[in-house]
Amino acid sequence: MEKAHLVKKNLPDAPGVYFFLGVRKKILYIGKATSLKNRVRSYFAIDLKEKRSELIEKMVAEAVDIECTRTDSVLEALILETNLIRTHKPYYNTRSKDDKSYNHLIITNETWPRVLVVRGKDLSEKYTEQEIKSHFGPFPSGSSLREALKIVRKLFRFYDTSVSIDKAKSKLTKGIIDFNRQIGLYPDQVSKTEYARTIKHLILFFEGKKSQIIAELEKEMMRCAKREEFEAAHNMKKRIFALQHIQDVALIKDDTRVYRDEKRIRIEAYDIAHMQGKDMVGVMTVIESGEPARDAYRKFNVKTVAGANDPAALKEVLSRRFTHTEWAQPQIVVVDGSTAQKNVAEQVLKEYGLVIPVVAVVKDDHHKPIRLIGQKALLSVHQQSILHANAESHRFAITYHRQKRRKLF
Repeated sequence: MEKAHLVKKNLPDAPGVYFFLGVRKKILYIGKATSLKNRVRSYFAIDLKEKRSELIEKMVAEAVDIECTRTDSVLEALILETNLIRTHKPYYNTRSKDDKSYNHLIITNETWPRVLVVRGKDLSEKYTEQEIKSHFGPFPSGSSLREALKIVRKLFRFYDTSVSIDKAKSKLTKGIIDFNRQIGLYPDQVSKTEYARTIKHLILFFEGKKSQIIAELEKEMMRCAKREEFEAAHNMKKRIFALQHIQDVALIKDDTRVYRDEKRIRIEAYDIAHMQGKDMVGVMTVIESGEPARDAYRKFNVKTVAGANDPAALKEVLSRRFTHTEWAQPQIVVVDGSTAQKNVAEQVLKEYGLVIPVVAVVKDDHHKPIRLIGQKALLSVHQQSILHANAESHRFAITYHRQKRRKLF
């Protein structure tokens, strides 16, 4: 297959799964991508053999067409890829590695089902068919599966103890369970019925049926609202929002370590401008793939804050921004300020059920960056884009504030 064939395909710059097809639409290879456009393009590089393998080079030469399926997130692309490979068993996927060394995800058939990662070679030796409720995999990348489960845990709390919950008698095991409940990894004293529903939703999620989960949660939310159980309805709403806006920056980073031309990271930066507390405004600027996305910039008139209170103004701006579920979600949030601004941003994100890393840019008296507060791994990869986004937000905020003051004069 020649690179010129890609021009006709118009592949999207979005997560999803791609298929290399041979004659008579035979599936030769299935892969996932952070950006379908960039990933497929990488297969037509001159040094493909050195970057990937002779086998993949042969696959591309044999292919006559490419198709793709778009997903809402990289996490869902990973799950869809795994399900499709298991169903179709494409020749060039199965040739690349011994299946017994892959990781599999199983859900045990117990009163309190556990979610466990098991090596292919241990699957049949340690568990019978009757002991397994559901089985997903194989997952070619163990690191991606581990990162995926960290994200899934924020949506569904499940047990992964080495022994059955009913058999967890020792003080050490009970202590581990209590500790994991406190830090939000295990369910917090739920009933068997509630936990069974969580496991049902978890299975649906790994089957690629997210829309079915959301439909069930929406019905339950309406029932709770009619019964005036408003706290329960609000919790349902937060779960729906979290499912609709899955944050998988860890998987995106994992993807970019392999394919350096794929940097589909959206960074949103926020800044507040005012004159001694008067005419206060806030702005949002966006950097995507290292470039300003000016169509996505937003302006906010601060309405609820009196006096020079930047953290309170930032809280209002962020709260208003995240009510806009139709806007694309960021993978990194950047705030101008220090720990106070960072804490405010993290508080707002928590209220909306979002897990997005926050970076604060600390300035000197001349408004020059002197240090960044945030995850070290994130800063080492995206420092320049973070500083770029922050500089844009400061420039945009000052410009907007001056425009507003001119109008008032």
